[in-house]
Amino acid sequence: MLIARVFLAVQILVLAGFGVAYFLRPQEMGAVSGMLLMEAAAVTDVRAYYGALQIGMAVFLGLGLWLRDLTRPVLLLLLVLYTSLALGRIVGLWLDGGAQQTFNLWAALFEIVSAGVAGWLLQRLRGRGEPQRYATDE
Repeated sequence: MLIARVFLAVQILVLAGFGVAYFLRPQEMGAVSGMLLMEAAAVTDVRAYYGALQIGMAVFLGLGLWLRDLTRPVLLLLLVLYTSLALGRIVGLWLDGGAQQTFNLWAALFEIVSAGVAGWLLQRLRGRGEPQRYATDE
């Protein structure tokens, strides 16, 4: 489905772009969201978690774009991850009183929209015929 492929391509660009930026410039990118990386361990953690993990996600999404059998699992992963991030961010904004945090508001909007599109695309793929298979089906 073309729209799923376009969605995955956009997600690859976003994740790879931010991943590379966080990996190469962790202190500058951390500062965008208000993080102050005081120790080398914090810089390494940001490189690994915000940089390498996003790059790895982009690679997996690329596999989903290339291998059609992975399209559904990739979309499901995006649905779960973006829903988790959005809920965590919204609860964090509520608990931390951060409604004025424009970075987190924009990030939450991106995560909500991305989760919604991933869920919608999963529904469209399900409606195209091929039934969902489970590990217990034999």
